[in-house]
Amino acid sequence: MSIEELRRLASEIRARIIENSHKTSTPHLGSCLSCTDILVAAYFHALRIDPTKPRDPDRDRFILSKGHGAAALFQVRAIKGFYPEKMLENYGEDGGIFAEHPPTPSHLAGIEAATGSLGHGMPMGLGMAMAARIQRQSYNVIALMSDGECNEGSIWEAAMLAASQKVERLVAIVDFNKWQATGRSEEVLALNPLADKWRAFGWDAHEVDGHDMKALVELLSRVPNGSGKPIAIVAHTVKGKGVSFMEDDNNWHYRIPTADEVVRAKQELGVAA
Repeated sequence: MSIEELRRLASEIRARIIENSHKTSTPHLGSCLSCTDILVAAYFHALRIDPTKPRDPDRDRFILSKGHGAAALFQVRAIKGFYPEKMLENYGEDGGIFAEHPPTPSHLAGIEAATGSLGHGMPMGLGMAMAARIQRQSYNVIALMSDGECNEGSIWEAAMLAASQKVERLVAIVDFNKWQATGRSEEVLALNPLADKWRAFGWDAHEVDGHDMKALVELLSRVPNGSGKPIAIVAHTVKGKGVSFMEDDNNWHYRIPTADEVVRAKQELGVAA
């Protein structure tokens, strides 16, 4: 897909996420919108995956370590062809497989790990990347984290191990939208300079506009990139990206959009209401 096609797809997915939040009264809308471009760049450009063979041992692995962004992941994977889009109609229902966080791999095709308890997804991704080396396989592993997740000690323990073992097929992406559940990330726990922290832990760290599709695609196309180090991408994003009245407003961590707000959001995204 071209960069422009990827951008249009991201707008369509944002509209679906917002409509889904309204229909199912489920939260975490702002966090889903901030990582949509990253998910689109990964699934529709970088990842070597075949939706018809979700357990292919040679597939690339993607872990949504920030499990509260599951609504975005589910939309992306439906469009990619992992399951019929109609299945998402039971999102958030009792007994359904689409909950507010990713389920176990045995419950949904292509999910690599059940996540939601922050700080676990990236270390699991490290384990998968190390397993690939032991088994002489060449798949890449991408783990998408939230900035608040970088408060967890387990992230930095894994970061030290990955660097010491030179696990160059592991990519840790931080969706740095500057918010946590109850406040600004920098006010909760000083994260900056975040890229420098990853470098100090021995990673090849890059900073990027997390909504610049071209830049995301270029970075994710170079894995491994010849540095001999694991790769960290600090993606500067905007919570609620794409809709003016949601952008950088942490109320949308929990707020549910009204029907009128869904229409307004779709108009701004250029998607038919």
